Amino acid sequence: MSLSFENIRHSYGADPILKDISLTAKKGEIVCLLGTSGSGKTTLLRLAAGLETLQQGKICLGDTVLADATMSSPPEKRPIGMVFQDSALFPHMSVAKNIGFGLHGMEMDAANRSISTQLLNVGLAGYEERFPHTLSGGEMQRVALARALAPAPEVMLLDEPFASVDVTRRRQLREDARMALKQSGAVTLIVTHDPDEAMEIADKIAVIEQGSLAQFGRPEDLFLKPESALVAGMFGDAMAFEARFAGGQADFVFGSLSLADTPLGTPTGAVGKVILRPDAIHLRPAEAGSNSPYVIEDLRFVGHHWLANVVLRARPQAARLRVQLADADRFNLGMIVDIEYDSSAAFAFPPHTGA
Repeated sequence: MSLSFENIRHSYGADPILKDISLTAKKGEIVCLLGTSGSGKTTLLRLAAGLETLQQGKICLGDTVLADATMSSPPEKRPIGMVFQDSALFPHMSVAKNIGFGLHGMEMDAANRSISTQLLNVGLAGYEERFPHTLSGGEMQRVALARALAPAPEVMLLDEPFASVDVTRRRQLREDARMALKQSGAVTLIVTHDPDEAMEIADKIAVIEQGSLAQFGRPEDLFLKPESALVAGMFGDAMAFEARFAGGQADFVFGSLSLADTPLGTPTGAVGKVILRPDAIHLRPAEAGSNSPYVIEDLRFVGHHWLANVVLRARPQAARLRVQLADADRFNLGMIVDIEYDSSAAFAFPPHTGA
């Protein structure tokens, strides 16, 4: 069973917040709604939950219409579980009672088995008698996830669920949450503004820009085949530079990119963008007496690789290029270098293609 949004439009007063959004999330699939604050992603989540009244379009779960311009089923009638940034646990209830809150009507032994199973799935087996004030932020979010999953909803909606968790524990929480959600088989939508988080947890990513769907697809498609400068710039520590398009290439402050094809209608001299990732750039020491305009300004070890900052010799304040190096044996501060680009990870966008 899929959750589908068809031509969703929504405004707050005269301000449009969603503009003709259409996408489908399938059963067992985790879809991340990725975008900056104010892009409309949380509004789309609230419309799915029934917390906002749909103005235009249609939201369906399988063949059942949850909402359209003429009707909207109330939140409590929708088979949906929700987890917010704030875990919103009941402070006077134990962990077990928090999780069991939505299991009214279930036989006690069955409810207790469900509670234990959910705690096991989120890595908190044995926490039944603990109270929220004794838990860390990450543990509270795990309990909130277990509570939402306990009634076996067909759809799970999560709004920035990991944002308040300590960064050192966030990755493990994301991994455990992904496995619990996949095991549940529910359709899952997760709102996030963090591209790395979306890459780590999602089966598909919907990038929303100012209320419009910029691109929707698998993480690898968005990373390797971005359809706009916005999408390309979200992933891989990317850098954006203004570029001028002419003669089958994009010229920018650090040289030129050869273009396999320039979109039809791109006028000579059109100004767009070049998007580069640090691992798409290759340095080599310039030969003695070279007039290369590039020099290494900074060089440092950052974990699995080295990072070099390259600037223009004549205008070091004009721009900076971050370059990932496997090692720094051949390089040093102040070295004059030549630059080459890996076309598979360097992207150029004339203005009419999203720059």
